[in-house]
Amino acid sequence: MREVVIAGIGQTRVGELWDISLRSLAYQAIKAARRDANGLMPDALYVGNYLAIVTSHQSNLGTLLADNAGLTGVEAFTCEAGQASGGAAFQMGFMAVASGYVDAALVVGVEKYTDAIGSEQEAALAISMDADYEAMVGLTLAGQAGLLMQRYLHQYGAPRSAFGAFPVLAHANAVNNPFAMYRRAIDQQTYEKAEPVADPLNLYDQASYADGAAAVLLTTPEKAQEAGIRHPLVRVRGSAGVIDTLALHDRPDPLAFDAARYAVQRACEMGGVLPGEVDLFEMDDAFSIYAVLGLEAAGFAERGEGWRLGQNGDLRLNGRLPILTMGGSKGRGNPLGAAGVYQIVEAAQQLRGEAGANQVTGARMALTLNVGGPASSAFAHVLEKR
Repeated sequence: MREVVIAGIGQTRVGELWDISLRSLAYQAIKAARRDANGLMPDALYVGNYLAIVTSHQSNLGTLLADNAGLTGVEAFTCEAGQASGGAAFQMGFMAVASGYVDAALVVGVEKYTDAIGSEQEAALAISMDADYEAMVGLTLAGQAGLLMQRYLHQYGAPRSAFGAFPVLAHANAVNNPFAMYRRAIDQQTYEKAEPVADPLNLYDQASYADGAAAVLLTTPEKAQEAGIRHPLVRVRGSAGVIDTLALHDRPDPLAFDAARYAVQRACEMGGVLPGEVDLFEMDDAFSIYAVLGLEAAGFAERGEGWRLGQNGDLRLNGRLPILTMGGSKGRGNPLGAAGVYQIVEAAQQLRGEAGANQVTGARMALTLNVGGPASSAFAHVLEKR
């Protein structure tokens, strides 16, 4: 297996981007990533997207986006794994380069949530759930998360207020991210006064769905050198994807994010590292309960104890395990099928020493975890400064 490095990164602002099309949004990220990689031409394009076929009435995104970006003749197709589509696309790009199938692969995650409005948006979001047994009876993504939080509070006796630490941290880190949707800090009091969304979930427990595009150009160290790339390279040490049952009611323990646990284990095994050796963790915080369950699944806390990590400063930028360093989905905004690629871009910024005021001192290794729904699918990646 060949060594794979990140040669270029690019991203757009996240938000309600009404005035830009899906193809133009993706092009902005692709152009930025190729510029960062000194113009390196990819042999393949892998697109991470979740909603375009419903919200934008557009499929065959690989061809559309490659054609629009002038990538004539490359292999191109879409990877779909619900909200984990970005992580899935990155894994495809990694495997293509690592195997020698291509010398350079471009991965782009793109989402245009605002191409639909009102009830159309809610219906679109539901397509990642079990249509017959969940969506059909009116369950929503927020409803799923609310059920999990209620179960967690009942089973482990965690204080309800403890979940506020995660959105408070995310918003604090997003202040210094120029691409973030919400560049304003909140405090615990603001969190506790927020209106309910799906009891016991409140407004700040859920990341806002948004538009955005992020891109990563993968290649070998030799090709990066030939391209004359000057910035530090980031090595992909491990990558893994795992699934669980789609419907929550089919799991023996709904609070065990098993797909996330196995994805992290396998990515770390491939990289020859332990989760505790990483310097930062870009995790999925589509809902605050997912952040807690993700920390537990990755092995950073015992079952029922993940909420405690938010209470002692361990997760801050200067803490033992910095998370959501550029705001995560809560502060940056949640571009759904593109979120996993944003995680990679933000981790690469940290490892390249380009995170500005949010820079984690001495960061050399990062772990990312992108999940679809309540970890029905999960993709983990280990990155290292080369």
